[in-house]
Amino acid sequence: MIRIDALSSCPIYLVGLVQILHKEGMTVVSARTTPDEKLSWLADAAVLDVDSLPRLESLEYIAETARTTTVLVLLGDPCLPVEEYLRAGTTGVIDKRETGENVIAALRAVIAGTKVIPDGHLAPPPAECSEAEGPNLSEREEQVLRQISHGLTHGQIATRLRISPHTVDTYVKRIRAKLGVGNKAELTRLALLGRLPGLRHRSGQPSHLPCHGHAGTPTETTARPPRGKENAETRC
Repeated sequence: MIRIDALSSCPIYLVGLVQILHKEGMTVVSARTTPDEKLSWLADAAVLDVDSLPRLESLEYIAETARTTTVLVLLGDPCLPVEEYLRAGTTGVIDKRETGENVIAALRAVIAGTKVIPDGHLAPPPAECSEAEGPNLSEREEQVLRQISHGLTHGQIATRLRISPHTVDTYVKRIRAKLGVGNKAELTRLALLGRLPGLRHRSGQPSHLPCHGHAGTPTETTARPPRGKENAETRC
């Protein structure tokens, strides 16, 4: 079961979005009309309508949300360059005028750890890796990652951290998305080898991870959902 937090200041659009999510078997744990309402900590992903965010603070809000969960940004008009949202930490960007089918496809892709960008845009180049900095994992994500590095199974991690196995799976998905790791097996292998950033030694220094594109490190794929013929929601 996929749990979604949806934010849109347009009630009509939000109702349509929630209906589509429910139709696809997803659970909407929070449907918000303002960013002042808190993000649900249960969410596997957040769908954010940028028209609902203060323009000068939108990137900061997206970055803060991305530290907690996977983010799919819905673009309005006018908006900032797509690359700015990607640099802020969102995993995917899609035009809010796309069909419900395409929005769902993009949402499933970002939850799986695949970047989604609109046609005609390029993903920003990956930042240079360093031993001093790593991806911005939440405290709980770091705890889960550390347990994986100790060789624990998801069930054992759930017992140790007193959370459900489903919640562990959710954290693993987020960690994979942030680290650009293609699957659970690769994440486990790199964690056991101590080659994941954010996984600190006793000295407090993060371990080294080669930059994307180097041997031994999977490169993120970029998906572009097909453009549909009809819009499933009414625009505000």
